[in-house]
Amino acid sequence: MDFDVIVIGGGPVGENVAWRTAAGGLSTAMIEKELVGGECSYWACMPSKALLRSGHALAAAERVGVVGGRLDPAAVLERRTGFTSNWDDSGQVKWAESENIHVIRGEGEVTGEREVTVGGEVHRARQAVVVCTGSVPKMPPLEGIDDTPVWTSRDATSAREVPDSLVVLGGGVVGVEMAQAWARLGSRVKLVVSGDRPLPKMEDFVGPLVVEGLEADGVEVLLNGRASAVKPGELTLQDGRVVQGQHILVATGRVPATKDGKPLTIDDSGLVSGVDGRWLYAAGDVTGRALLTHQGKYQGRAVGTAILERARGFEPKERSAGQAWADHVAVPQVVFTDPEVAFVGHTAEEARAAGRDVKVVDLDIAVAGSSLHADGYKGKARMVVDERTRTLVGVTFVGQDVAELLHSATVAIVGEVTVDRLWHAVPAYPTISEVWLRMLEAYGL
Repeated sequence: MDFDVIVIGGGPVGENVAWRTAAGGLSTAMIEKELVGGECSYWACMPSKALLRSGHALAAAERVGVVGGRLDPAAVLERRTGFTSNWDDSGQVKWAESENIHVIRGEGEVTGEREVTVGGEVHRARQAVVVCTGSVPKMPPLEGIDDTPVWTSRDATSAREVPDSLVVLGGGVVGVEMAQAWARLGSRVKLVVSGDRPLPKMEDFVGPLVVEGLEADGVEVLLNGRASAVKPGELTLQDGRVVQGQHILVATGRVPATKDGKPLTIDDSGLVSGVDGRWLYAAGDVTGRALLTHQGKYQGRAVGTAILERARGFEPKERSAGQAWADHVAVPQVVFTDPEVAFVGHTAEEARAAGRDVKVVDLDIAVAGSSLHADGYKGKARMVVDERTRTLVGVTFVGQDVAELLHSATVAIVGEVTVDRLWHAVPAYPTISEVWLRMLEAYGL
């Protein structure tokens, strides 16, 4: 069959591309080999946050004087399953079809110019083929890994019962989130981190605060624990330590879902580099730019817009809706542990390495809003300011419920708002957002 646009991958990124082009009048097909809605809907963002939320709510209640609360693990797991529609994508398919998106089941492969083959059937695209295949877990080269039935993130978010004990290998986002989720549901959890702190790519104060929160929930954190071998129920570290658990969760990162695991290099409109004819696009994790659902959806919207504009004979303008330029300057991310981590832009180290003259402002989150929010509220904030332009290039918050502070920081960075202008953005009292005023005061305004 012929279409104007063929999208390979029916996750949230592919859905955004397909919705954009179909709404613009282009006949659009979307190919999905598993569940329409993708990793985020069924095995990542939604179920993982559902597993975490109940424990966070209970902990928050205890910090304002509520006593006697408890978690019902069965109810939490049932609620999680509700968010995945019990791993049934019929609702997502119905939505796609209602938006004039033709859903094709199977594994799509680019087999020629503007040509995609699915199960022996060849489909051709008049305007564009868009690769949105996402990413897959990166398995470490451990002795015994090929013969050991380890958990991946999918197993961790879809488990039907709370394991008696769990060993988590990896100090990234999946590792710390799942360690806390299952610990709060009653599992004995050990988190093995290869370096001296988890979340090492973030500001240096982030990891220790997250460790403090994990340990308060009974998680045993093993730092500088480089693994060498694995077998059922047992992980061996290079220093000879042996860590045992009912399940071993390997959470050591992800790689683009391409044949060689390498990303597809794109320009800001999504065009894949090195392909003649301007017909092959990519968006989301497969590009390696920022392995985050919201960034992938942002890229997908840009790609869909760019395809529509080129189909009409126009070239997307710089920093227009058809250009995903914010990928370079303002990628926001939340780590949904307790305390939460919310950051956007560049760390102070990254900014200095890029040759920027920066001023770093650090302070504790200690305002009227935070003291009302939770007894003994503990949190930190960092603002990284480019002294030449007097604009923010990075902001990090750590503390209970700081995720909702993040979008204001993202807007400030994308909008290139100067600190002098931010001074006039008055935070409501008494909210945790008052920390913005305190940071600007500490900066020197």
